[in-house]
Amino acid sequence: MFTIEELQEKITHAIGELPVYHEPDGLYQPISYTLGLGGKRLRPLLALISTQLFGGKPEKALPAAIAIEIFHNFTLLHDDIIDQAPLRRGRETVYKKWDINTAILSGDTMFAIAYGELAKSDPEKLPALMKVFTKTAIEVCEGQQYDIDFEKSDDVNIESYINMIRLKTAVLLAASLKIGAIIAGVPEHYAEYIYSFGENIGIAFQLQDDLLDAFGNEALFGKKTGGDIVSNKKTFLYLKALECAGKNETEKLRSLYSNKSQDDHQKIAAVLDIFRQAGIEAYTNTAILEYYNKSMEFLSKLDIDEIALSPLLKLANGMLNRNH
Repeated sequence: MFTIEELQEKITHAIGELPVYHEPDGLYQPISYTLGLGGKRLRPLLALISTQLFGGKPEKALPAAIAIEIFHNFTLLHDDIIDQAPLRRGRETVYKKWDINTAILSGDTMFAIAYGELAKSDPEKLPALMKVFTKTAIEVCEGQQYDIDFEKSDDVNIESYINMIRLKTAVLLAASLKIGAIIAGVPEHYAEYIYSFGENIGIAFQLQDDLLDAFGNEALFGKKTGGDIVSNKKTFLYLKALECAGKNETEKLRSLYSNKSQDDHQKIAAVLDIFRQAGIEAYTNTAILEYYNKSMEFLSKLDIDEIALSPLLKLANGMLNRNH
């Protein structure tokens, strides 16, 4: 059985072996730059771990795993434009380093390259893989649109927010695990159990990300903290504060999110003060634990011993005990 570190090495090597495109430079340099930034590589790692978990050879899942990683990075290029984010993984975002048009085109190309990599998978498994991959790609876009819509809406509740992050973030983590299971040749119900595990751990992961965006250490987090507040994102923290804060604080919070002209630093400080007074960090940690426990319920349905599960459990716990 391969360790997480050994599987990560396989992913890094496979990304390094991707075909190098040269012309035009303005299209391909941003792609090389993006893939060279590294990151956690969680999604391809989940695919390889899942294949290994169910008795398959991780190498068989490498094309699909790399496709998932390229697709994920494509979404980040476009997300950074939408969010006007200056940093990604501690480095300039592509649209900042080059320009918006370049980031759009390079992202589009990465989407196409991802399908090209997926097509290198086992031909017998490819139809099922394509079905999951395409469904997930559409859902991620749906989640992104909900995210955009919520910024302009006052009619957002925690349930609709959770559905949005399920689509935008969790389904890709879940699909990575399901794709790995399909490659290993598991029965359908096992593939669904591992998908549901990934979906719930993915929601917990995004809630943790929301928490870090508000309260994290910027140097460790790898991007500017307070970005969700500046962008008026109706995160779990904001929505929970509307439920729990006093009347004056609630009115102030709504006012802060509707005022477009105030200084970013002052806005972030004022919102965080309301979050702290309402105990939002503790509420969010409780929600994270609830989704983590749900994920473990699905994992317990798999007839797999703890030793075989250890890489997946180690990765899942690491996802939720992080500072970046």
